Amino acid sequence: MDLKYLNGSMCALVTPFEDLKVDEEGLRQNIEFQIKNKSAGLVPCGSTGESAALNSDEHKQVVEITVDAANSKIPVIAGTGSNSTQEALELTRHAHDCGASAVLMISPYYNKPTQEGLYQHYKTIATNVDIPIILYNIQSRTAVNIEPETIARLAKLDNVIGVKEASGNLNQVSKIIYLTRDEDFIITSGDDSLTLPMMSLGGIGVISVTANILPKQMAELVENCANGNMKEAMQIHYELLPLLEVLFCETNPGPIKFAMNELGMAAGIPRLPLVEITKQSKEKVGKVLEDMGLLG
Repeated sequence: MDLKYLNGSMCALVTPFEDLKVDEEGLRQNIEFQIKNKSAGLVPCGSTGESAALNSDEHKQVVEITVDAANSKIPVIAGTGSNSTQEALELTRHAHDCGASAVLMISPYYNKPTQEGLYQHYKTIATNVDIPIILYNIQSRTAVNIEPETIARLAKLDNVIGVKEASGNLNQVSKIIYLTRDEDFIITSGDDSLTLPMMSLGGIGVISVTANILPKQMAELVENCANGNMKEAMQIHYELLPLLEVLFCETNPGPIKFAMNELGMAAGIPRLPLVEITKQSKEKVGKVLEDMGLLG
């Protein structure tokens, strides 16, 4: 299977709200900005897109808008995960039917399944919907790590094609790459600040929060890594590092939504149970934006 379409920096899109309703026009504007500025793909309805705060109709609406606005110019990898296998199956079928290129599926949260439960969850969806599936491993959100051995088992399923790895554990990244070395399977970073080290181990890119405001710079970081231009990649990495850190000073997507609002982009405020970031955090984010020359 040719997985080159997944290489690069793909934007983990925020879901912009206006009066706490999905801001369709704002979302379309943000997508056009991504297309014009070298993002390799669009990822709606992930953690950054507040998928857990969207009802089923809104979730489907955001995916449909993204597919339509992308207009086949760049791939759409739709978030379709849930802690309910049946709901994840329904959302994955919808993404397939509306034309998404692939899906990104977070492991079930709150339930705390065993490794066998995780395997059976993903296998059920993979064998019932013919669409490429990227696993999303982020224990800080789900309470359960998908162990490298489980990922290797899942990689043998025809349409499980990769993992967005957000464990923050580079040893785990190495082990996943080693255990899946004979499969058509990719690993992409789920942590913006770990993009460079993960790519040095064999990763193919990043699903990026920072790309919401700096898609071109994130794309150039990944492109330089992929081409072996490590000096240039390191320069971009360190130029972006203060921003990569401050955008996670509170729970994502609070800081990135604040930054987008400051830059005049469509974002709005997070939905409950998330709230706007504190005054202190706003000052931190604002200072980094100012120091980088992004304001005014």
